[in-house]
Amino acid sequence: MSTVTETRAAIEGEDFSRVAFTSDALQLLRKLWGIHGPLMFHQSGGCCDGSSPMCYPAGEFRTGGSDILLGVLALDDAEGAALGEIEFWMSAEQFAYWKHTHLTVDVVDGRGSGFSVEAPEGKRFLIRSELMG
Repeated sequence: MSTVTETRAAIEGEDFSRVAFTSDALQLLRKLWGIHGPLMFHQSGGCCDGSSPMCYPAGEFRTGGSDILLGVLALDDAEGAALGEIEFWMSAEQFAYWKHTHLTVDVVDGRGSGFSVEAPEGKRFLIRSELMG
């Protein structure tokens, strides 16, 4: 796995990151940001690709009281200039199962079956998980 960039903690009272992104995922996010503008992630554990993280243009997927903001990624371009922030959300029901897990968003070759914006690029985001100590 490539190097990782941690998100800013987003759950009230927590001072640690629950989500990270690999350098490969960041590279793809920069490309997708250029195509779609600001982005967001939602991890539902539901239909389509099951537990694959879904990336949408920011605001296209509506979050509400049944969702938890796990982290916020500060995305820079290749030269280090700020592009903006990407929120990573998870359904509260899924979080009940994964609350003791640190998530790393990575990318692999292949198309998922969901509605995530990376699908036309021949790539798909996936989660690598590790129990938090």
